[in-house]
Amino acid sequence: MKKFDAKKETEKVIEFIRDYYKENNLGGVILGISGGKDSGVVAGLFTKALGKENVIGVTLPCHSKDEDAIDAKLVSDYYGFELINFDITSSFDSFKTELTNLGEFTETETKNSDINLKPRLRMASLYYLAALYSALKGKTYLVAGTSNKCELYVGYFTKGGDSVHDISPIADFTVDEVIAIGEVLNVPEKVLYKSPNDGLSNQTDEDKLGVKYKDIASYMEDEDSVDEGTKKKIEKLHNNNLHKFNIPTYKREE
Repeated sequence: MKKFDAKKETEKVIEFIRDYYKENNLGGVILGISGGKDSGVVAGLFTKALGKENVIGVTLPCHSKDEDAIDAKLVSDYYGFELINFDITSSFDSFKTELTNLGEFTETETKNSDINLKPRLRMASLYYLAALYSALKGKTYLVAGTSNKCELYVGYFTKGGDSVHDISPIADFTVDEVIAIGEVLNVPEKVLYKSPNDGLSNQTDEDKLGVKYKDIASYMEDEDSVDEGTKKKIEKLHNNNLHKFNIPTYKREE
């Protein structure tokens, strides 16, 4: 296995962002800041690539922990970009109130729908703000994605939610590689090394998945490097979520 050169890859991602923005005459980026390592690293990359004045971070609380907002501010304070708060709790609650018109449902019945509604509301909010700031500042703002390679492989994202974005700088890096890039960028340690969680379900990502990110990374490198039970879990997650990557489209015969 080739040794990961975090400094070199960091420089290459920054160059990738700069080149894309220059080629397409783009201006800035809107980025959801969760207080976790992925958004912290992406914030660092964009700040280095575009300058702090062209980065707008957004906290999007929805029945969220106060700690997430505190950690998000650690990131914005360190890199110096603007951080705005856009609370979607009332939007979520309004949606749930409207749902009662369809009937009475248990928390168990709505659990998965509720968890996935939040990133979908966040996606809509980020795109609204991107369009708003594009108009206000007279330059195009993109929405940045923050998914890493391990999450993507097992389909740990929401269709129509965090899967929707305009540019994806860390999608080809495993969790450990993202952390290594974060060390190069000096992402605040409290953010970079905290246990990954979605801020939605009060569980860590690995608790929800039932498998460790290190094992996913090992499996992608060599599927026989993990035990049989772990291998089956990863394969099941991957195969069950393949529908998230492609939309089957009927094509007429000529």
